[in-house]
Amino acid sequence: MNSERPNCLYIVVPCYNEEEVLPITSGMFLDELKLLINKEKISPDSRILFVNDGSKDSTWDIIKNLSQTDEHFIGISQSRNRGHQSSVLAGLMEAASYADMTISIDCDGQDDITAMEEMVDAYIDGCDVVYGVRSDRSTDTFFKRNTAKGFYKLLNRLGAQTVYNHADYRLLSRRVINELAEFQEVNLYLRGLIPLVGFKSTSVYYSRSERLAGKSHYPLGKMMALAFDGITSLSNKPLSLVMGLGIFVSIISFIGVIWAVIDNLLGNTVAGWASTVCIVCFMGGIQLICLGVIGQYIGKIYMEVKHRPRYIISERTYDEK
Repeated sequence: MNSERPNCLYIVVPCYNEEEVLPITSGMFLDELKLLINKEKISPDSRILFVNDGSKDSTWDIIKNLSQTDEHFIGISQSRNRGHQSSVLAGLMEAASYADMTISIDCDGQDDITAMEEMVDAYIDGCDVVYGVRSDRSTDTFFKRNTAKGFYKLLNRLGAQTVYNHADYRLLSRRVINELAEFQEVNLYLRGLIPLVGFKSTSVYYSRSERLAGKSHYPLGKMMALAFDGITSLSNKPLSLVMGLGIFVSIISFIGVIWAVIDNLLGNTVAGWASTVCIVCFMGGIQLICLGVIGQYIGKIYMEVKHRPRYIISERTYDEK
């Protein structure tokens, strides 16, 4: 990694309906990039790569205009909206053809852009992966802060390798991206896949601020969907838990049957509509939960065997050659 010439850095920025915040953060990204270039830590060929994820507003037009005002701005556009993880992956794979290292970061300005210099320093020192990790969650609501903590703890207990308080702000070397390309999952959860690649890694800690403009594109529903994708993509322990729950309920039910038979032989039985309904509802609920978990895994298998492309780039602001 250490060489006479500065290494080329591509900053990968996924964008979805970011017309309000993009004009603000684009200048911040450019200032940081030029600062690193002036310090000769990265090559002048370094770029800021915006990935338009099928935005319905003027995001793509803004990206094209930025690419005309400064050569350090470039962009690609997906053929339709495919999700945040797909956009990050598309940017990484595109950048791997040109850059020695990449830094992926969201467009909203919440992640500390100045932490990039420390990430680059860690890369120069020999790290292939540098995780951007939040030092605290003071800007989160009480609900989001505690559910996030619970989610990370749950993932670790299920055997998934994740970095606590890390999202998608990270530096990756080219060889890590090349190895990541060998992972062919359609159901993407990059926060869990990157640790599976391996290589030397470290973390950079920073404070996360409020969104600079616009609205968050990750409401509660999307956050829960991403969390469930992470669990089912990285671990099959929920299936084992379902089986264990089924065995436990079966044992309880068997004991209940014995109790009912003995009680009947002793002549102590009475009509119990309420207890019957409770037992039926309980068993029915357990069965539906188990079927739902199994169904999620079957659905993922269905999507994986199709081998559909994980992203499709329809436009570029530059000549691919």
